[in-house]
Amino acid sequence: MVLNAALVDIPALPAVEQEWQRRVRTDQHLLFDIHHAVGGPFHVVYPAQFAENLRSFQKTLAGHGVRGQVYYGKKANKAGCWLPAIADLDGAVDVASEPELVHALAHGVRGRDIGVTGAAKTDALLRLAARHDCVVAIDALDELERIAEIARSAGRVRILLRRLPPNAPDSRFGLSAADLDTAIARCVRLRPWVELIGFSFHLDGYAVAPRAELAFDLIRLCASTKAQGLPVDTLSIGGGFACRYLREDDWNGFLAHRRDDWFHAGKQFGKFYPYAQDPTGADMLDAILATTFEGGTLAKHLRDNDIQLFIEPGRALLIDAGFTVFPVLGYKHNADYGITTVHGLSMSVSEQWKGSEFLPDPILVPRKHDPAAGPIASCVGGASCMEYDVLTWRKVPLPQRPEYGDLLLYPNTAGYQMDKNESEFHQLPLPPKVVITDAEGRFRWRLDK
Repeated sequence: MVLNAALVDIPALPAVEQEWQRRVRTDQHLLFDIHHAVGGPFHVVYPAQFAENLRSFQKTLAGHGVRGQVYYGKKANKAGCWLPAIADLDGAVDVASEPELVHALAHGVRGRDIGVTGAAKTDALLRLAARHDCVVAIDALDELERIAEIARSAGRVRILLRRLPPNAPDSRFGLSAADLDTAIARCVRLRPWVELIGFSFHLDGYAVAPRAELAFDLIRLCASTKAQGLPVDTLSIGGGFACRYLREDDWNGFLAHRRDDWFHAGKQFGKFYPYAQDPTGADMLDAILATTFEGGTLAKHLRDNDIQLFIEPGRALLIDAGFTVFPVLGYKHNADYGITTVHGLSMSVSEQWKGSEFLPDPILVPRKHDPAAGPIASCVGGASCMEYDVLTWRKVPLPQRPEYGDLLLYPNTAGYQMDKNESEFHQLPLPPKVVITDAEGRFRWRLDK
């Protein structure tokens, strides 16, 4: 068949799915009932999986005997449903704006369990953080002076000094070695308004060794800072915990054989997120804590120096916790493959707006299965009038020709995909988030608040 011609050399990249996702996807009515209610594209979120991911990090810290706290990087997803789970499990939240801080407080997260990060912060954000006993990561010397002034009226504030990574000297974030020394000396004089409790950093990439090495280096800095009379007992190693979306063999095969003609219009990409990695999530934290320095693991050095560890995963807490559904508007056949157009915009799959592609295969959920139909290859476009509004440039395999009213499901979009870059372009409403809960053997749904 001509329709199948593009499938000959194009590999499938099926997503790794959890059982809850398969159950929701294969329910005969659930997704179509939700679409009937909301009328357009929507995101499905599952707080139970988020809670399990959070517990796995907490158990890893406890297993190493390390005091610590897991801060959810809130920027990764705006839904409110994650926050009660954090409050119930004694987790924490990392925020970078006043609305994020207020949202966390409104869902039961205590101020002392909120961390405030970001390159630079408004006085209003610093004042709110001080009044609610949040931990503030200080990124510059002038910010230290501003928060000290605010603390004189708003109350004592706990801070971390953010370290500029030595291997990333051009980063916008963090204090240089000289500024860090100046800031520590200034903190000695700013007591009791400013309480320096430790140091933080954030590294790009997903490697274990650099995080462990910089953490060990900062343990030494904690010791010298304590000698100056400051109550330093905390290190934050930020986020960047690896995640897995695809099976390793599928991912490696794609990388080894990728060709431009696998993509609509020969579209080229400079890089992709590493969709199959190891170790991931809490296993990566385990590997960091197990890294050995001077005859002892990093965990042992933290325990011996009575230092607690903060981590700030975002994507790694949201992995397997949500997906996105787009109603099909139509399909047309061009050359040896098709173009499927969906109700929605590519801004709801944010990887496309970073000059890259979200690679796990979308999954067709047809209203009617056609046993006589053969598979086809199709790219996927959004509903806007822009040529570049494309959700999937890759010619992906689908089991049958999509029809108006079918649903196209993008798996595993909760972390940074579903709402990072969303827009109301064409006055289209933002896709709502639908919260799924499993009760009494069946799924129930509600809109997120």
